[in-house]
Amino acid sequence: MDFLRPRTWAEALALKAGRPEATPIQGGTDVMVEINLDKGRPAALLDLTPIPELREWSREGVEIRVGAGVTYSRLIAELGGVLPALAQASRTVGSPQIRNRGTVAGNLGAASPAGDSHPPLLASGAVVEAESVRGARLIPIGEFYTGVKRNALAPDELIRAVRVPAATGPQYFSKIGTRNAMVIAVCSFATVLEPGERRVGTGIGSAAPTPRRARDAEDFASGALDWDGRGPLGPGVARRFGELVAAAAAPIDDVRGRAAYRAHALAVMARRALGWAWDDFRGSAR
Repeated sequence: MDFLRPRTWAEALALKAGRPEATPIQGGTDVMVEINLDKGRPAALLDLTPIPELREWSREGVEIRVGAGVTYSRLIAELGGVLPALAQASRTVGSPQIRNRGTVAGNLGAASPAGDSHPPLLASGAVVEAESVRGARLIPIGEFYTGVKRNALAPDELIRAVRVPAATGPQYFSKIGTRNAMVIAVCSFATVLEPGERRVGTGIGSAAPTPRRARDAEDFASGALDWDGRGPLGPGVARRFGELVAAAAAPIDDVRGRAAYRAHALAVMARRALGWAWDDFRGSAR
């Protein structure tokens, strides 16, 4: 196995163009585990950790541009106020050591349905910034996941950053696992409120072949909520929202949980998350 360690982004793109089979790593928290467990051995590793600009983030208009090398720990500490759902999800990732090394871009590259960052990225309407020697392109997050552990990147492309709209209203992330820490999600859910757009966003994890939105639930809640009067969230609205979220999933039975349990849990998490977010929105007017 070859080990490639570019010092600049241009060098990284050139190496990836010449060795499209090379697997990029930042923290290595997924790739190195698979290698150590003999579940896969790439022909080459492309280590992106020396490239300084990948460790930067910036605010560009209404978006937060998170470089591919920004770790979960930094996202929690530095971006929790503007990307609350993504920060909440980041807090549930592994151990402190994993959060100090792992990145959202790595989560995207692995494209596991159970990845913790996927639901808040979907709910927020994030965009993946991909680049190769042929140029750069922006991939809407809903088009990024193409199958189980498959994504829309071309063989010669690398993720440079993720563009996430800054929060304009309350956001929440929920996750169910067999314990409270260092656990792969049985299922997960995120919701965001965008009061200016009268929009509710959703993201479902670990309950379908790919992470996905619950579009019918979004449309229902966006039209049913009392945006102007900020009246209480009716139990019928919350219940129907949960039902539509569960209906959008396509769970399976596996070692972590049964399909029926996942569907039930998603309905409960969705009801609660919408209730928390709506209570925050109503309270912000007081």
